[in-house]
Amino acid sequence: MGRRSIGLGLGILLMGALSCLYQFAPAAPQASPASPATNKPKYTYVLVHGAWADASSWNDVTKKLQGDGYPVIAPANPLRSLSGDSAYIASVLAQTPGPLVVVGHSYGGAVITNAAAGNPNVKALVYIDAFIPDIGENILQLGGAGSLIPQSIEFKGFPPFGSSDVDIYVKPDNFREAFAADLPAKVTNVMAAEQRPIALAAATGSTTATAWKTIPSWALIGTEDNAITPDQQLFMAHRAGSTIVQVKSSHVSLISHPEDVTKLIETAAEATG
Repeated sequence: MGRRSIGLGLGILLMGALSCLYQFAPAAPQASPASPATNKPKYTYVLVHGAWADASSWNDVTKKLQGDGYPVIAPANPLRSLSGDSAYIASVLAQTPGPLVVVGHSYGGAVITNAAAGNPNVKALVYIDAFIPDIGENILQLGGAGSLIPQSIEFKGFPPFGSSDVDIYVKPDNFREAFAADLPAKVTNVMAAEQRPIALAAATGSTTATAWKTIPSWALIGTEDNAITPDQQLFMAHRAGSTIVQVKSSHVSLISHPEDVTKLIETAAEATG
C-alpha cells in the first residue's frame, strides 16, 4: 500500500472519530418550550434522590408532574462522595434547559445545596424530608437527637476501599421503622432488599456551597420522620428561610404522600414564575 493510500485511510478514520465525538458531546442547554397559557418558559423539574434509594422513589411524583404537562428529569445520584455527587448533578443541571426547579430528598438535599449554587437557571429549591446543610457541615451532624439511623446502619466493604471508605446500609430488620414506617411491610421489605448504599465518604463530606442563600427554597417536613427528626428539619428549614409545609409522614413522603410533594413542587414553581 502506498503512502498516499495510507494517508487517505488515516484521514477517513480521523474524520469518523471526530464525527463520533461531535455526536456524543453534550449540547448546550436550550430554553424550555413556552407554556401556551402564560407564554412563559415551562419549568423543568429535576428530582434528586437520597441514600438507600434510587430514582424510582420519585415514580409517583414524576407521573403526577408529567400528567400536569411538565418535563421531569430524575437523575441517578451516585452516592459516592458529596463533592463528586454534587459535581455530577451540577453537570446535569448545566445541560438541562431552564428554568429549573431542583428537588432533593434526604441526602439529595445536601447534594442540591452544593450543585445548584451559582446556576442562574435554578429558580427554586425544594427540600423533601431533606438535609439543608450550611458551609462545613456534613449529614452525620444533622440527623438530630433521636434519629434512628445511627443504631440502624451497618458497614460493608463492597468493594473494600478501606476503613475510611465503606458502604453504609440500613439493616433489613430496622429499615421500615427507621426509614419508611408509614408504608406496608411488604413494600419496605422490597425496598430494604433493593437499597442502594451510601459511601461513608458521602456521609462525611463537608458542604462547600449553599445554594439556598441565593435561591428561594421550600421544605416539606415529615412530622413522623425517624431518619431526620422533624425538629432538626425545622431548624435547617428556618435557617435557610424556606417556606415550610408539614405533612404527617415518615422519611419517604415522596412515596407515601406524593400528592403533597407534587403540590409543593408546583407551588414553588408558581411562586417564582
